[in-house]
Amino acid sequence: MAKKRPELEDVQKPNLYRDVFPYEEFPKVVFDNQRIDYDIPEKIWVTDTTFRDGQQARPPYTPKQILRIYNLLHKIDGGSGLIRQCEFFLYSERDRKAVELCKQQGYQFPEITGWIRAVPTDFKLVTQMGLKETGILTSASDYHIFLKLRKTRAQAMNGYLEVVKAALDNGVTPRCHFEDITRADYEGFVLPFACELMKLAEQYKNPVKIRLCDTLGFALPWAGVALPRSIPKLVRGLREIGVPSEWLEWHGHNDLHKVQVNAATAWLYGCSAANAVIFGVGERTGNPPLEAMVVEHAQLKGVTQAVNYPAITELARYAKRELGFKIANNYPLVGSDFNVTRAGIHADGLLKDEEIYNCFNTKKLLNRPVNVAITDKTGAAGIKHWIEARFRTEIPKHDRRVTQIKDKIDDEYAANRVSAISDAEMFEWVRKAFGDGLPPLR
Repeated sequence: MAKKRPELEDVQKPNLYRDVFPYEEFPKVVFDNQRIDYDIPEKIWVTDTTFRDGQQARPPYTPKQILRIYNLLHKIDGGSGLIRQCEFFLYSERDRKAVELCKQQGYQFPEITGWIRAVPTDFKLVTQMGLKETGILTSASDYHIFLKLRKTRAQAMNGYLEVVKAALDNGVTPRCHFEDITRADYEGFVLPFACELMKLAEQYKNPVKIRLCDTLGFALPWAGVALPRSIPKLVRGLREIGVPSEWLEWHGHNDLHKVQVNAATAWLYGCSAANAVIFGVGERTGNPPLEAMVVEHAQLKGVTQAVNYPAITELARYAKRELGFKIANNYPLVGSDFNVTRAGIHADGLLKDEEIYNCFNTKKLLNRPVNVAITDKTGAAGIKHWIEARFRTEIPKHDRRVTQIKDKIDDEYAANRVSAISDAEMFEWVRKAFGDGLPPLR
């Protein structure tokens, strides 16, 4: 691609894009109708921010919990490099202990990286921990440069470049986090700053990575949308000045319900890495769900043999059991009702052939057998299956207690009920029918 060398526009007043972000109204979608083609990299992957952005949405994880999550991420990755990196805070003793525990595992993937502010004192933490790569907060929008940092664009850029040089001088790969890029002056700051970073990369013969941070979830996946909100144009412009795909990473938030599609869109237009967090639990509305991006990758690139997809279910069970995650029943891929159909006509079809109403082989790929909610179409066999799936037991199909429950269900529908029987109702009726005759729940 032809390289451009835009110059920094060191303006006196911030460009706040009031035509796009009026603040007193919802953000505006502005079209320029300039289309661009897909540019899918040969290799795309996921990076993880569970131990950084993910910890800004909940009480901090203990080092032991971080180690367990890290081991499960490694298990899902299976040595494939699909979950390529994890980033860690480095500030507290707890943070550093977690890093040391994970380093002791000796895994190639996910690689352990840091996260720091663009100040020299923070960089000392990276060298003390012996990390080979670190993220560096390099805020890109005038909202941050003028209103938060109280600097000019030139002052901000020069400060950022000093820390980047310090990293390169110490053999550490810098990953510059262009915070709030979807409200940044693209031609006046983003591209000039990126050009300076590419000059340093060439000078040091070392990668200088760029993370595109959609800090408030303003990004849009449509190619015909104008900058600064268009992901295709944000990525394409950086590619055109010579930034390799493998040095580009997308980091999004879900403020406007587009977090997953935006991350996938970044892949489609030339960004190799998509930053994610387990089950989408990140600051405010969250980040792209890691498990969703693993499955998105399989849809775009095909199932990767080394990847342990069923370990996603293991991670979800650990999160609910040990970390206090409240994963909604209808949450995709890992919610308790993900592959449970409740509509009576759907249940009838599912019992005949699960492929009719199951989106893929959930038993094989996620270790999640298909399940059917109880309706008037379920019958004794379905009731038996429901009980056996939840309790460590086997019961005869014609057990009188199963018949008793079926009669109760039939009575409900004889009274013109149309909704499925809830799990809460079933647990109550099963306990009444079986008393102490069932073992504890699985």
